[in-house]
Amino acid sequence: MRVVVTEFISLDGVVQAPGGPEEDTDGGFSHGGWSHPFFDPEVVGGAFAAGLEQAEALLYGRRTYLTMAAAWPERAGDPFADRLNSMKKYVVTDTLGESELSWENTARIPGARALDTVRELRAAEGGDLAMMGSPTLVRALISAELVDELRLVVMPVLLGGGKSVFPADGGLRSWELVSSATAKTGAQVNVYRPAGRS
Repeated sequence: MRVVVTEFISLDGVVQAPGGPEEDTDGGFSHGGWSHPFFDPEVVGGAFAAGLEQAEALLYGRRTYLTMAAAWPERAGDPFADRLNSMKKYVVTDTLGESELSWENTARIPGARALDTVRELRAAEGGDLAMMGSPTLVRALISAELVDELRLVVMPVLLGGGKSVFPADGGLRSWELVSSATAKTGAQVNVYRPAGRS
């Protein structure tokens, strides 16, 4: 399986709370929902739909899982929602109990086992292991060289600070741009893979 990360990201590298004002206010972040003016159903929506078609399972951190689990089950009947709801889901958490994993087909991964479990999943046969949001987990996976593809949906906005998916450890990591598409809203969908990795 390939680990494929899709993120809404600002020009200054922020991924925090693209979906709504109360999604994630950590650090006093007050720009929640910033991606909405730049969403384009054809280019941006098409990229998410294509990514979901290639995915076999979903991987989330705790906060992103709770946000998604609260939103998608009630949208049953829509083809995108039905696929999302029926897929295997993994959530990395030490705090959520089994009763809180209410979204259909969810399995918990303890935080201490996260990197080893992702390595095991990557070694298994199957489609993509798709991720979105989950900046703390994505950062750890990039640091451990466990991300096979980054799909960055770059929105033409500066947010002045907030959470990032990029490690701040001084490490140099080269990536290759494999495709790019621009929406009428100015959003760009840029797909990167680690340089030198087949």
